[in-house]
Amino acid sequence: MQMDVGLGMFLSIVLGFAGGFGTVYKGVLENGKIVAVKVLNGSSDKTIGEQFMAEVSTIGRLYHFNLVKLVGFCFEIKLRALVYEYMSNGSLDNFIFRKRTTILALEKLHLIAIGTAKGIAYLHEECQQRIIHYDIKPGNILLDENFNPKVADFGLAKLCNRESSYVTMTRGRGTPGYAAPELWMPYPVSHKCDVYSFGMVLLEMIGQRRNFEINLTEIEQWFPRWVWENFEKGNLEEIIVICGMEENSKEILERMVKVAFWCVQYRPELRPLMSVVVKMLEGLIEIPTPSNPFPQVDLHPQLVWSNPTTTFDSSSSRGIVVIGNS
Repeated sequence: MQMDVGLGMFLSIVLGFAGGFGTVYKGVLENGKIVAVKVLNGSSDKTIGEQFMAEVSTIGRLYHFNLVKLVGFCFEIKLRALVYEYMSNGSLDNFIFRKRTTILALEKLHLIAIGTAKGIAYLHEECQQRIIHYDIKPGNILLDENFNPKVADFGLAKLCNRESSYVTMTRGRGTPGYAAPELWMPYPVSHKCDVYSFGMVLLEMIGQRRNFEINLTEIEQWFPRWVWENFEKGNLEEIIVICGMEENSKEILERMVKVAFWCVQYRPELRPLMSVVVKMLEGLIEIPTPSNPFPQVDLHPQLVWSNPTTTFDSSSSRGIVVIGNS
């Protein structure tokens, strides 16, 4: 529904963060309901108008426990705003990047990962039209008072027919560090780019740090590579010690690490469907040992792109199909 009151009547304080296209405020409606209000920057700009309509048309028709709920919107010539349910614990990055004193245990982060995966799986596989988010990152995963995760910020989302395997990109999307390699190359783009982004988020949840930190030793600067090298050696204990985890977290850690490395496979078709990711994280299906997700570090990308080894197919009873080298 469209709000029939001026935003000045119910905006109170800035929540302290900005999305891709606007600043988010904490507001109170006339009925006393607390909401989050995203006021878009440069509201009269054509691009901002397109982003606004994309977000309204996308999330306005959706309902899932793990997607942030759109309460209403304001559409005026000089002011465009989206009104969402208020998420009292803010975004995930506040916790995994130690912006708050509260430290979440790996078990809690594991549950947050499962909920986030369910929300993305709904977008990809359960909507009438498949929705590609394009900007999955910790800042777009909001947490309610019970730390239930909800995927937010659909400003870059794109609708596509479920029958279509790929979509055409007219401009760059996503956030560097989370965006899949194919988003920066002349390759087809599919919903598997969200899977890649989720994998990168999962790695940051494991380390409770950014994937790239320049102030660390060279071998630890890029966390995904460091985790892969330890995982490949069977040295999960090193990850547990460095990341400050409890020893009894090893089983959950191994599951999250395996899922993350399947999600960030260089070739999109090697990445699992998000519904399969949910089952993997929940321990409902066996997770095979992933292949090296970072071959492009040592090989030319064009060569890597033409050598598939494993792919995931939801038609398989276990969600996994192994095929030979091409």
